[in-house]
Amino acid sequence: MKIVAAALHEVRLPLVHAFQTSSHRKDHLDHILVELTDAEGRTGWGEMASPADPFYCPDTTDIDWYVAWKYLVPRLLETEWETPAEAESCWAKIRGYGFAKAGVVGALWDLFAQAQGVSMSHALGGERETVKCGVSLGIEPTIDRLLEQVQKQVDAGYHRVKLKIAPGWDVEPVRAVRAAFPDHDVHVDANGAYPGTEEAFTQLAKLDPFHLTMIEQPFAPRNFVAHAEFQSRIETPVCLDESVVDLDDLETMLHLHAGRILNIKVSRMGGLTNAKRAHDRAQGAGIPVWCGGMHEFGVGRAANLALSSLAGFSLPSDVSGSDKYYARDVITPPVVAVDGWVRVPTAPGLGFAIDREWITQNTLRSATDRTEDAATLHRL
Repeated sequence: MKIVAAALHEVRLPLVHAFQTSSHRKDHLDHILVELTDAEGRTGWGEMASPADPFYCPDTTDIDWYVAWKYLVPRLLETEWETPAEAESCWAKIRGYGFAKAGVVGALWDLFAQAQGVSMSHALGGERETVKCGVSLGIEPTIDRLLEQVQKQVDAGYHRVKLKIAPGWDVEPVRAVRAAFPDHDVHVDANGAYPGTEEAFTQLAKLDPFHLTMIEQPFAPRNFVAHAEFQSRIETPVCLDESVVDLDDLETMLHLHAGRILNIKVSRMGGLTNAKRAHDRAQGAGIPVWCGGMHEFGVGRAANLALSSLAGFSLPSDVSGSDKYYARDVITPPVVAVDGWVRVPTAPGLGFAIDREWITQNTLRSATDRTEDAATLHRL
């Protein structure tokens, strides 16, 4: 296969409900949509769900636009490939920038699946026809407001509710949620907000009696030692997120027993190819996995849905309905959750149509690069 044209579209969509983590608050998101056209005229789409600011990770929207435009796209246009992994090898020397790579890789998998005449789920080796999903809730101004949000998601049928926590907002909100929802699947996520100190260990250990499904990423991403020490002291499984950006990190996690659950985020791990490899390794090691989200638009959400159809994704994934975050999504129809389940598309490729009109209306900037072959394709 050969890519003859590549376009980047930075798109802004408002969130239906503002979202706050331990580091910042947001009411809209700017993501970069990747549009690749092959020599046969097929179009594949991917999404760079990069944060706007370097709080979750070093990647940002502006940085990933630069990296993709200067390094990833030019190399890809010079490469002939048969599988996405072969295409990715053209930027093997480029370190980091997983979110930028993930957007391009998603479009490659879309094209690859279309060429095979199968769904992206099938191309990845997915087995599930439906995916169980959960939701992530931000820090609210009051515990009462938090309880209202939890009730809303429980009423919608979502199987799991994840609560963002931070120093000063941890034990009491969890206590209130557990009291109100004693039997629901609840876990917490600190996004690395706590120092790896004895005081932090003591504070976070107070969450152990609440029978949470997991405590996700309590300490800084590179602090595997703190996670391992904390895990040895509590019964609740520790889940790693930001700590695992590649397979070497996963090996470190396994070797140190730094966690018992893995959150596989397609963007954080550099795309579907590496995310599938992480799934396979974790499954072999007996580590449960789930697919985390970055509030993706429909393009990235569809890729997450395809990945979540793999056998090892035994825990509810962040593939909730589009309406949880956006009044109108960039795909049609939008992703729909029914009683906390989302059906995996069976149509070739991504499985959804692209709403180009809506993308155009919300585009902040676009850029296109083409090979000489693109002119011939245009004439055809």
